[in-house]
Amino acid sequence: MDLRRSIIEGRGEVLLFALTPPRQSAPAERVREIAEVTAQRLEPLGLDGLILYDIDDESDRNAEERPFPFLPTMDPVDYLAHHLEDWPIPVVVYRAVGKYAEPELESWLRSAAPDRTLSVFVGASSGTKEVATSIQRAQALRAEVRPDLLLGGVAIPERHARRGDEHLRMIEKQVAGCSFFVTQVVYDVNAAKDLVSDYRYECLARGLTPVPVVFTLSVCGSTKTLEFLRWLGVDVPRWIENDLTHAEDTLAASLDHALGVARELMSYCRRQGLPFGMNVESVSIRRAEIEASVELARQLRDELDRPD
Repeated sequence: MDLRRSIIEGRGEVLLFALTPPRQSAPAERVREIAEVTAQRLEPLGLDGLILYDIDDESDRNAEERPFPFLPTMDPVDYLAHHLEDWPIPVVVYRAVGKYAEPELESWLRSAAPDRTLSVFVGASSGTKEVATSIQRAQALRAEVRPDLLLGGVAIPERHARRGDEHLRMIEKQVAGCSFFVTQVVYDVNAAKDLVSDYRYECLARGLTPVPVVFTLSVCGSTKTLEFLRWLGVDVPRWIENDLTHAEDTLAASLDHALGVARELMSYCRRQGLPFGMNVESVSIRRAEIEASVELARQLRDELDRPD
C-alpha cells in the first residue's frame, strides 16, 4: 500500500523509520557514506516511508543543562535532494517552520514533489521563542501554494497528560489541513492511549473522521540517553527507568519494552477502529543502538497488518 494512499484512505498500519541528517560539519565524502550505509540497512525492511527530522536548538524550553551538546545537522531537504535522491519510497520531511522565513518556506513548498514527499510542520519549542514563520502561517501557506502536499502534525502524549488538551490541538491541526499525526517518542503507553482515546471521541462528537496516528518508538542503550529523553520532555515511567537502569543488557531490555508498548497500542487502536502506524526513531550514532532500531522495525513489520 502506497503511504500517500494509505493516509488519504485512513487505512493506517504503516511502518516508518526516522533519522536525523548528518551533522553540518561532516565532510561530503562522509555524508555520502552515511547515506549509502543507511540505504543498505533499511532496504530489507520493506518500509512504507522514511522520516527526516529537522533539528532545532530547544534549550529555550528547558533551563537544565543538555545531556548531549546541540550540534547542527544538515537541512533534511538538502540531504534528501543530494544524497537520498534515489530513495524508492516516500519521505516525510520535517520542517521546524520557525527557522525559515516565509519566502524560503514557500520556495520549498512549490518545489517539493507531492508524489514522493510529505511533510510535518513543527512549531516553536516554547512560547517565548522568536520565529521567522509561525506554524499557523506555515499551515496557511501550504494550503495556498501546495494543497496536494500531504501535511502531518506532531502529537505529544506527555503534554496531554499535563494539560489534558492535546487532543484539541490535534483537532485544530486537522482542520488546518493535517491528514496524519506523528507522536513524540512513546514510553508511557497509558498517556498515549489517553490521548488517542480523547482524540477519537472528540472526532466522533464533532462529526470528524480520525486520521492516522503514527506512534514513535525508540530504543535506549544507556542511562545518559534516558536523561536526554527526559530533557526533551519524554516521560519515562519510574518502573521502566528502574528496569533499564538495572538490566544486565539495557539495550535488549529497551527493545523488549518498545515491542510491548507497540503491541499494546496496536491492540488498542484496532479495537477502537483508529487508524495507526508505527515509526521507529534512530537518532543515535552508536552502531549497537542503530542495529537494535533496525531489529525493532523488522519485528514490527511482521506484526502490522500490511498487504504483501
